[in-house]
Amino acid sequence: MVPTSSWAEPLLQAVLWSAATLAVYFAAKAAYRRHRRWWLMPILPTSLVLGAMLLLLHVPYPQYSQATHWLAGLLGPATVAFAVPIYQHRALVRRQWRVLLLAMLAGSATAVVTGWLLASALGLDGALRLSLLPRSISTPFAVSVSDDIGGIPELTAVFVVLTGLLGGVVGDLMLARLPLRSPLARGAALGIAAHGAGTARAYEVGQQEGSVAGLTMVLVGLLNVLLAPLLVALAGRL
Repeated sequence: MVPTSSWAEPLLQAVLWSAATLAVYFAAKAAYRRHRRWWLMPILPTSLVLGAMLLLLHVPYPQYSQATHWLAGLLGPATVAFAVPIYQHRALVRRQWRVLLLAMLAGSATAVVTGWLLASALGLDGALRLSLLPRSISTPFAVSVSDDIGGIPELTAVFVVLTGLLGGVVGDLMLARLPLRSPLARGAALGIAAHGAGTARAYEVGQQEGSVAGLTMVLVGLLNVLLAPLLVALAGRL
């Protein structure tokens, strides 16, 4: 049976845009492995190249989003998979839970306050302001928190990317100047402040730093999901 145009065109778009997204991402990943430069972190060139393709072909973003929605759907399993590093490093969590909890609370509070101040300085309000608040946690958690507090999940994902890239670059400069010598302190700083990008950078510093960064990235995400109702109440008061 010959497929009708009513579903054949969306199917073709899904295949083409999914293939393009994966091809660009894996090419960017290969380039980053060969040349460790912050501006080659896969998420940045992938976003720029795909954005340029959409503009050149005059394809609206909602159309691209619909064609690749299955990729976004993988965020659910990715969130569940985050339980693995917590289990692997459960002994570290038991030993250092007080320090980790204090660091996560301080980092999360700093991210929310600075996000609110930045939004105020830029004249953003409403959903735009709320979309900026969860920018310092990894994408699966950030999207969930943004949706819960009334933000725009797609816009939050963009803020997450920018925060990760900036944190990965600035994190190097700060670690070189701050008296942080232990793998726990250095890894936690990168994982809490710059989530995925910071974790990738931490693994380049050392295996222990990377493990701690991955662990704190996950725990900060879970903490922010649990505190989402508090963010809603806070946003309603301010």
